[in-house]
Amino acid sequence: MLELVLGLLIFLGVHSVRIFANDWRSAQLRQRGEATWKLGYTVLSILGFALIVWGYGLARQSPQILWVTPKGMNHLAALLTLIAFVMLAAAYVPRNAIKTKLRHPMVLGIKVWALAHLLANNNLADLLLFGGFLVWAVLCFRAARQRDRANPPALLAASSSGTAVAIGIGALAWAGFAFWGHAALIGVRPMG
Repeated sequence: MLELVLGLLIFLGVHSVRIFANDWRSAQLRQRGEATWKLGYTVLSILGFALIVWGYGLARQSPQILWVTPKGMNHLAALLTLIAFVMLAAAYVPRNAIKTKLRHPMVLGIKVWALAHLLANNNLADLLLFGGFLVWAVLCFRAARQRDRANPPALLAASSSGTAVAIGIGALAWAGFAFWGHAALIGVRPMG
């Protein structure tokens, strides 16, 4: 469990600099340059992610059950992860109404993904992993909205074709992951 906690602290810590120390981040970027900042950010992110994967895998070998999962939560989680995948796609597909309306669909997608997994899973490692990401996403979204209010971003144009592409890519990615990738990478078949 220590590996999982350490990985979460490193990975989410690195990804929280803009939330808690945006001025310090800006000063570091000016002092050290963008390439040096990105290199350090990337190395720490990869280290944290590797520890999360390793620690979560170890913790799953002897799970500490915390509650009984209510019936039907797996189906709700499947629906919520579909929404999360569409939001993730919307973060990258240009000119879609989802990004225009939500502004930060990736962070909102992480919130939905984490909540879905908390609803469907019931052990300590799940609570640490998905609860940690949920708390981070809530704080990250709040900080992003505060930055938007302080320095309003340009209005984004949207088109129905961009929106359709975002939904299509998100749905296809979700289907691939739900029916094949989740079992191949995580060892759990969420769709039976």
